[in-house]
Amino acid sequence: MEGQDKNFRSMLRAPVLVAGGAGFLGAHLCRRLLDMGCVVICLDNLDTGSRDAVEALRAYPRFSWIHHDVVDPIPIDGPLSRIYNLACPASPRHYQADPPHTLLTCVDGARNLLELARRTGARILQASTSEVYGDPLEHPQHESYRGNVNIVGLRSCYDEGKRCAETLFSDYGARYGVRTKIARIFNTYGPGMALDDGRLVSNLIVQALKGYAMTLYGDGSQTRSLCYVDDLIEGLIRLMESPPSFRGPVNLGNPSEITVLDVAGAIRALTGTSAPLVRLSLPPDDPRRRCPDIVLAQRHLGWRPATGLQDGLRRTIADFALRVEVEVP
Repeated sequence: MEGQDKNFRSMLRAPVLVAGGAGFLGAHLCRRLLDMGCVVICLDNLDTGSRDAVEALRAYPRFSWIHHDVVDPIPIDGPLSRIYNLACPASPRHYQADPPHTLLTCVDGARNLLELARRTGARILQASTSEVYGDPLEHPQHESYRGNVNIVGLRSCYDEGKRCAETLFSDYGARYGVRTKIARIFNTYGPGMALDDGRLVSNLIVQALKGYAMTLYGDGSQTRSLCYVDDLIEGLIRLMESPPSFRGPVNLGNPSEITVLDVAGAIRALTGTSAPLVRLSLPPDDPRRRCPDIVLAQRHLGWRPATGLQDGLRRTIADFALRVEVEVP
């Protein structure tokens, strides 16, 4: 406890930088850090981040925003205590829009932020992804699993970019003594997701609320593990404040596996929609099973998700309903 208190005091003495702070996870992280009393700098180019999220965060006097792309050197000279790297589109719809830039965001962005951490002495956390496991042949996925990734597929710009970023973080830690952390984030959902996010939960909720046909890819038997956003943010902060000897990578996600078809059924029931289900072809390299082994997170961080799927979906649906101006039962 004494060590954690010391870490927290050091975090309050100098600003925390959140790269990608206008995105879904980034905005939640900024808000949580501000509520903890931190001075927060958000760095985002708004390619997929939300200007509305930035404007909402400006209500905090300890918040500031820099409009910048992490592919370019970071224009910060002052002291920093922590750097969170969440700067990359996470939805296939968005990261496939400009694959070369996605890859450079992962690789050049990681290098630029690592150099900034090296100059300032800040701790730095890489928001990696379960996509580093590709379409896994091992189940559930443990951090020691090396993955089954197509290096020249539609998802490769993101999958391989994140894998390379993990290598950079590991090497900067070993060669230069940069205090690095690596989190492998599994499917996360919650209030504040973009309406056009393009992923499972957001697609189905928007379609259900508007009475559109609800689209499923494949036969719906593929699985996901859905973690509520507040739980995920708690995991990221615990990892950042963990002892320097624990660098990760560590899985952060919900070990409760559920089929895509069952997710659609839960959303249908909670929204009261009678919209039909329509099945489309499964996209290339779409993972058939996705579920984290979280033993390391439990052992080293004392972390596991606390929010049940029904409760999390209710909160998320209520947020979406406000934004699409639809009443739900």
